[in-house]
Amino acid sequence: MSKREDYKRLIVFCLDFLIIAAQTVVFAYIWYSYYRMLIFEPFWRKGNWALIAIYALLDVLFSRMYGGLRVGYLKRIDVFYSLTLATVCTNVVVYFQITLINRWFLPAGKMLEMTALQIGLIIIWILASRAIYSRIYSARRLLVIYGDRDPGDLIQKMNSRKDKYDISGKVHVDEGEEKIFRMLEDYEGVIIWDLPSGLRNKYLKYCFSHSIRCYFSPKISDVILTGSDRLHLFDTPLMLSRNMGLTVDQRAMKRLIDIVFSIAGIIITSPLMLLIALLIKCYDGGPVFYFQDRLTKDYKTFKICKFRSMRVDSEKHGARLASRHDSRVTPVGRVLRNLHLDELPQLFNVLIGDMSLVGPRPERECIMKEYQKEIPEFDYRLKVKAGLTGYAQVYGKYNTTPYDKLKLDLFYIENFSLFLDLKLMLMTVKIFFQKDASEGVNENQTNALKSSEAEEKDR
Repeated sequence: MSKREDYKRLIVFCLDFLIIAAQTVVFAYIWYSYYRMLIFEPFWRKGNWALIAIYALLDVLFSRMYGGLRVGYLKRIDVFYSLTLATVCTNVVVYFQITLINRWFLPAGKMLEMTALQIGLIIIWILASRAIYSRIYSARRLLVIYGDRDPGDLIQKMNSRKDKYDISGKVHVDEGEEKIFRMLEDYEGVIIWDLPSGLRNKYLKYCFSHSIRCYFSPKISDVILTGSDRLHLFDTPLMLSRNMGLTVDQRAMKRLIDIVFSIAGIIITSPLMLLIALLIKCYDGGPVFYFQDRLTKDYKTFKICKFRSMRVDSEKHGARLASRHDSRVTPVGRVLRNLHLDELPQLFNVLIGDMSLVGPRPERECIMKEYQKEIPEFDYRLKVKAGLTGYAQVYGKYNTTPYDKLKLDLFYIENFSLFLDLKLMLMTVKIFFQKDASEGVNENQTNALKSSEAEEKDR
């Protein structure tokens, strides 16, 4: 099994190297044949090599950040989005680098031609690399070990990636450890699904001792532990979990970044916001903006500002989340929601300090109370300011269950860094093109908690 994993990593590395090398070669050709000749003081040989090396490094950094080099892990369309976005970001940065070298702007036409050619190479590479990967490595056969909570929802999600996972068996913990340990010999991995911590840890240690690949859903306490510091003051290992949210210096730096980026964002997007306001007004003559009370850090209430995407009387029967085919959403609003443009006015919320650029998405107090009936820990998200985007928005969906959203938000809180904020802001651009990121809840749901009827319908 370890050799299989080593070979897989080697093959993936070679495939990744191939696309980075191909894109770098294209840039090198454009640089030598065009831009280098336009610069008044041309580079010497080592300068040319350095510029090409910087291009390759930036391409690797952006590709890894957006997940474009994860062959066999992401869907083909997601790899395409990721690599294309990484290529565009790399080319924009390098174009401005060339501009600085020349001390003035140069024609960008060749960069656009280069980008188009590189996108073509990306498509060919994705098709070829996935064919190679799928031929060599079939889906991994997995066994689900479950307890009182039915694993049907998880199995449904993982079965959507039949190229990667083959959940070919499941067993209840009541069958006993000896039988389950024997069953593990026939599988390539195990999923430990929502077992009590003590019981889960037995299977986790067994898998570790026998080098068995193990997937498990973390509990809230597990997520909190990820942000703990290791103490080495004594010969006994200790973990320190401060549980205080962000420190004062982190809050100060985060606020400074919020002010700078929100002002820049408002200036850059102001023409677009004016156009959107005009379209909304022309459609039905109603108000352009929609204000609503939301909760942020320490249960503070503020008025969130969004472009109105629903009919004026959309909540005459009470508050509820938008569903997948919600008739309350206007045609203009549907486009805004799919592209997340209805969120743009929240830049003003960020500027005045109600929100941050990155953080857990703010909820209504009434919906928060509904969630807390099922998940008392849901208010853990309020240890930091609400955000325009966040960990749960980048790695989750609009209709992700509250329990999973809570865990994603806690991952962010417990592992906060300014670099993580920057990464999430860059990753937010990627979800603009992912339809499932804005998909609503089921028609019979008022919030993201799944009713038994909705679960039965999903199954």
